Amino acid sequence: MENLEEILKIVDDFVWGPVMLVLLVGTGIFLTFRLKFLTWKNLPYAIRLTLSKESRTKNGAGDVSPFAALTTALAATIGTGNIIGVATAMVSGGAGALVWMWISACFGLTSKFSECMLAIKYREVNAQGEMSGGPMYTMKKAIKNKTLGAVLGTLFALFAVIASFGIGNLTQANSISDAMHVTFGVPTWLTGIIVTVLSLCIIVGGIKSISRLSSVIVPCMAIFYVIGGLIVIAGNIKNVPAGLAEIFRMAFSVKAVAGGVGGTIVASMMSGMRYGIARGVFSNEAGMGSAAITAASATTNNPVQQGYINMTGTFWDTIVVCTITGLCIASSGVLGMTGEDGKAIEGAQLTIEAFKTVLGPAGGWMVTIGIALFAFSTILGWEYHGEKALEYLAGTHKYNMVYRVVFSAVAFVGATTTLSIAWKFSDIANALMAVPNLICLLALSGELAKDVEKFQETFRRG
Repeated sequence: MENLEEILKIVDDFVWGPVMLVLLVGTGIFLTFRLKFLTWKNLPYAIRLTLSKESRTKNGAGDVSPFAALTTALAATIGTGNIIGVATAMVSGGAGALVWMWISACFGLTSKFSECMLAIKYREVNAQGEMSGGPMYTMKKAIKNKTLGAVLGTLFALFAVIASFGIGNLTQANSISDAMHVTFGVPTWLTGIIVTVLSLCIIVGGIKSISRLSSVIVPCMAIFYVIGGLIVIAGNIKNVPAGLAEIFRMAFSVKAVAGGVGGTIVASMMSGMRYGIARGVFSNEAGMGSAAITAASATTNNPVQQGYINMTGTFWDTIVVCTITGLCIASSGVLGMTGEDGKAIEGAQLTIEAFKTVLGPAGGWMVTIGIALFAFSTILGWEYHGEKALEYLAGTHKYNMVYRVVFSAVAFVGATTTLSIAWKFSDIANALMAVPNLICLLALSGELAKDVEKFQETFRRG
């Protein structure tokens, strides 16, 4: 068992290592240039459209409103990575890791736009009259070599199903139960029962039920966390300039030692780049292809327009929520703190310590509630991703209800058991989802550029 765990760790380190990160960010850079930076230029338009009344109405074919499709995708992406992942990146890669999260997110905008736009363009209606789409359908229908397209589609769907149970369920349920137990003393089995029952009650209704809740809980939980974070930043406002200076200094120094406001951390630019990009991608999932599955459910007849709406998910996730976490840590002086065991505090505990500097014990409660809400919403969003991937593999929707019940039951296992091997395995599957998706995006980059330019002509006239 130990040998298997060691092997999985080696594979996990490799698939989330430099090659994968270069492929993910490199594809984003290539597509950004290929689309003539239009995703950057149109970001203000995309944000306005997302917040408009138009995005909340159903205009065209689909299952849920454009805004609901976005919030359901955000439910899966705004998760523990925004709280735990940012803190881990700043401990392992230094405060400068935050800069590299921003940089990867800028190019991730284009990757997220591209995969979502193509998913809507090539979606299809299943026997229940619901939309089915995502990278697997794009690969099957759009790639000229049909054998290659079928193989890539099957691999993507297989990895998505595996990842849905691991990264999308086991790890999230475990984060909820652990946080509730440490902060409030709630037994893990009780948390497991509550998470399982709530999940089943919501996901048994399918995408419409999930999207209804996501449309409410995602904006509310994000606002709740951001307001708390802004209060912490305001409380440490005198340290913010020094904290920001340290963030940028550590991001581009060959060997940077942070001290004072940012705590004491020694890190190189390369480690900051590696951990910043890895945690950023893990958080916003740009280039992974998962968000495209949900985007395909939107009621729209304009794939490019919905692509822009879903693209903002990367902005809200990384540029807004992750930045709040990073600035709280950088301005509070907790980075580099050590615990009773002499080891550096990281993960959720580091973010809790940052919030406590201004809010006291209430800061710990706020972060814990944030973790619980973020992780629970991730479970809901990933259920839909896994369900649609299974539907593609099975060629029918008949097993969807079975999947929903099993998926809910697995949440109890995650909440009550430490399954490090399952986590590593699902982490690998999560990374491997990106490979066929990125191949598909690169192969269809010409088609993407043509559709975007055509929309831009209408956009200029309008």
